[in-house]
Amino acid sequence: MTVEEFNQAVNQHSDGVYRFILKNIKDEDKAKDIIQDTYEKLWKKHTEVSFSKVKSYLFSAAYHTLIDLTRREKKQAQWDEVDFKKHSHNDGYSDLNEVLHQAVDRLPETQRMVVMMRDYEGYSYKEISDITGLSESQVKVYIFRARKYLKEYIGKIEILV
Repeated sequence: MTVEEFNQAVNQHSDGVYRFILKNIKDEDKAKDIIQDTYEKLWKKHTEVSFSKVKSYLFSAAYHTLIDLTRREKKQAQWDEVDFKKHSHNDGYSDLNEVLHQAVDRLPETQRMVVMMRDYEGYSYKEISDITGLSESQVKVYIFRARKYLKEYIGKIEILV
């Protein structure tokens, strides 16, 4: 990949990669750091990565950088006893968008990633498989389980509205 192609890749894909990371991490500064690290990785391997595969490489590198950051932070975190009252949802609420975001936040990390890539970013199962390194069948299973959890968490729509 040439310098011009690298710059074109930055212009074409930086917003999408940033939205994807920000949606999953919800911290603008950390998301910017991850994006910067991702483009640094791309630059270091720009001679090895073809321009036609740059989008997949960027999302894959950003995904793995996010996973690494999350794992490092988990090791550093102080865990107290879980207060289950904080994590339960039992009263009716009319803001479906907020309830959906709360439900997505409660998903396990891998399920949240793949369901966001599929339903929010619109990637195919094959693209998600390439980005995450999971098989297509694993991706489908994670998406199914995430959607099932979201459906159970939100419950019947009549209760919310």
